[in-house]
Amino acid sequence: MMDQLGIKALRPGPSGNDKAPDHANFDESKANPFPDLPDALILKNGQRVTSAQWWHQRRPEIVEAFEREVLGRVPPNAPKVTWTVTSTTDSKVGVFPVIKKQLVGHADNSSCESINADIDMTLVTPANAHGPVPVMMMFGSAAFLKRMADMAASHPEWKAMMGSDPASTEQLIAGGWGYALIDPGSIQPDNGAGLTKGIIGLANKGQPRKPEDWGALRAWAWGASRGLDYLETDKIVDARRVGIEGVSRFGKAALVAMAFDTRFAVVLVGSSGEGGAKPHRRNFGEAVENLTGSGEYHWMAGAFLKYGAAEASFGTRNAGDLPVDSNELIALCAPRLTFISYGIPEKGDAKWLDQQGSFMATVAASPVFRLLGAKDLEVTQDYHTAKMPPVGTGLLDGQLAWRQHDGGHTDAPNWKYFIPWADKFLNYHAAPWELPADQPVFRTDPNSLVAHSQLLGKAKHGGIDVYFEGDSITRRWGAIDYPDLLANWKQNFFGWNAADFGWGADQTQNILWRLENGELDAVNPKVVVLLAGTNNLGHASGPGDADARADDVTRGLHAIVRVIQTKAPAATIIVMGLFPRNDNIALMPAIDRINGNLSRFADGRKVRYLNINDKLAGRDGRLFDGMMNAKDRLHPTVKTYQLWADALKPVLTELLGPPVAVDHAPPPTGDPAAQR
Repeated sequence: MMDQLGIKALRPGPSGNDKAPDHANFDESKANPFPDLPDALILKNGQRVTSAQWWHQRRPEIVEAFEREVLGRVPPNAPKVTWTVTSTTDSKVGVFPVIKKQLVGHADNSSCESINADIDMTLVTPANAHGPVPVMMMFGSAAFLKRMADMAASHPEWKAMMGSDPASTEQLIAGGWGYALIDPGSIQPDNGAGLTKGIIGLANKGQPRKPEDWGALRAWAWGASRGLDYLETDKIVDARRVGIEGVSRFGKAALVAMAFDTRFAVVLVGSSGEGGAKPHRRNFGEAVENLTGSGEYHWMAGAFLKYGAAEASFGTRNAGDLPVDSNELIALCAPRLTFISYGIPEKGDAKWLDQQGSFMATVAASPVFRLLGAKDLEVTQDYHTAKMPPVGTGLLDGQLAWRQHDGGHTDAPNWKYFIPWADKFLNYHAAPWELPADQPVFRTDPNSLVAHSQLLGKAKHGGIDVYFEGDSITRRWGAIDYPDLLANWKQNFFGWNAADFGWGADQTQNILWRLENGELDAVNPKVVVLLAGTNNLGHASGPGDADARADDVTRGLHAIVRVIQTKAPAATIIVMGLFPRNDNIALMPAIDRINGNLSRFADGRKVRYLNINDKLAGRDGRLFDGMMNAKDRLHPTVKTYQLWADALKPVLTELLGPPVAVDHAPPPTGDPAAQR
């Protein structure tokens, strides 16, 4: 390729090792030797672009430049791909029933039978779907996901990098989406030697590339488009709502796929760096010379080597000579949903990726989104001076979105934000899952998953002798966002090392999931106080008959008790009777039945049953005045919490002795949304 281009020598790329003499630049004052990015809204003739001109003139100009100089062209003889469903099975993703289809996309190799490029893809869709569902195509394979899960299970530092959220595949299925895993290695090998193999080798009949031939990024994106060809034919897939996702080099490929194939509706670009969202013109971390080096040149068109040339027949060229840059690659996605994701260097998303530069490029792409009627990041600063928002502060109000999470080289912590963001703009409302009360299920809203992460931190703090578990009735008592209730909590429990692990709106399924996913691990409390189940009664799912619903909730509470016994075998469990519900008096027979069931499975020793309802309401279940707040008639007032404390304190004194002068429990937490 160098001979074809007349290149005699290439500049070496900088090292990612800060201690190496040729280390990459991480000094922001030296980061912008070519400060101006190409303007996506100026035609080659210098004319300012209108919306009509974007589609008919400017977009084709940008595409042509990327194909000619950066990513390469898909050859006119690219083979036809024929898809075959090799198996269809009923399966599960986590607890969710799914339908799994294994597919092979056979690339016609009749012109060069010695090269095979069959594409492996797996389509997984929720079994409860009543109609077509959105699907996220993800670069990877089932084997790759298993390796990642095994890595997280055996390496705590890897798990810390990924975060505490459920796997992206589980979040998608829980949210009513499907996903398609497409194996990039089955499309094109990820190495220079593979350029005479895979789909690139097949199109070239095993011969070396020409300068404008495609590289692996464009080949992987082409393979994703062929996967989309199939998805458009599958009746379970909503072809208008198919997205594409990838991380690192596959984040680059996902961005390329979205940019070139306008059928994709949404993209999640994870930690893509140089060749992805990072501007080539930025001298910060990875550089153009790394992409033209021996380890990465195969991602790009052969012609891209010109921009790393130190000595050539045409002289030398550098990043400033490129006709296009990453802001225009992002702009090619407009006005469709485009989410740029990064992590933090402290957790492994290295400075090498240039998060700040990628943010600048995203800001620079914003005018194209606005021109086409989409909402952008709404950053008021010019891209030259725009600074990233604080970690964890997402710019998610428009079709162009940005969020830097607090994890590592992954997009895992951003899925909980990505899915509801995409749902909103795609106007998608999933069919609800109907699962029994004793089935552990995570909450899909981002605030609940953030709260889970905070509660994990509280559990790791240690020093907890009394562990309160439940829903919002429990949570509010020891939460910083309810200061009057927190004052009552401290007044009653200080010196007993009590900590509150309740979470609002949780059903028994959600409490089970939290307990099974770390919130009670190694805490070793002496007493656990449990009040839960009322939210199951007010939920549409589950058995319709009142007695059947009550028995279902009882099974859920019994399952919670069993998990507590497993994880905290030395603890005495105090199971509270459900409080009266005057917001819906028709629920009282079910509450009475549940409470009767609870009283029978308590043994009076390690599992104790405590019911204070006779102090809260009359025999007809009607609450006495002042017991629940007037707004919802569901959540207790300070008066009721004090009655609960008065009932608990004799039991705690019996089990723990009187409270002491020093308390070792972790500081109270609150609703993450209330803290922002």
